[in-house]
Amino acid sequence: MDAEDQPKGELTMRVPAMPADANANGDIFGGWVMAQMDLAAGIRGAERAHGRVATVAVNALTFRKPVKIGDTLCVYSVIDKVGRSSISLSIEAWAQRHLTRERIKVTEASFVMVAIDEEGRPVPVPPEAPAIP
Repeated sequence: MDAEDQPKGELTMRVPAMPADANANGDIFGGWVMAQMDLAAGIRGAERAHGRVATVAVNALTFRKPVKIGDTLCVYSVIDKVGRSSISLSIEAWAQRHLTRERIKVTEASFVMVAIDEEGRPVPVPPEAPAIP
């Protein structure tokens, strides 16, 4: 198996693709897929920031294959870089095909989140806690 056969990162979200999220051809709207990826980036970013985050950029969003009604969208995340107040993440969306359970990469993107305070102003990302031996 090559690297494209396996997701990169931590499974952050799983969600079923439903008929209300599809166009007349039965393909799930790209905006819905992107929204799920943004939610996953927010979850992972908030965990790392130990607080609120906001999306400031989505870079190199690539739709590779369609998501179909009934598929389970599995979203994986990797923290690539932590700056003073920003967190850059690689996000991959994989479709687990309905009934066959075949899994294929459908979308990938780079997200940049910024840690914010209660007023929405950028704040420093705290240092990562040391690993417990």
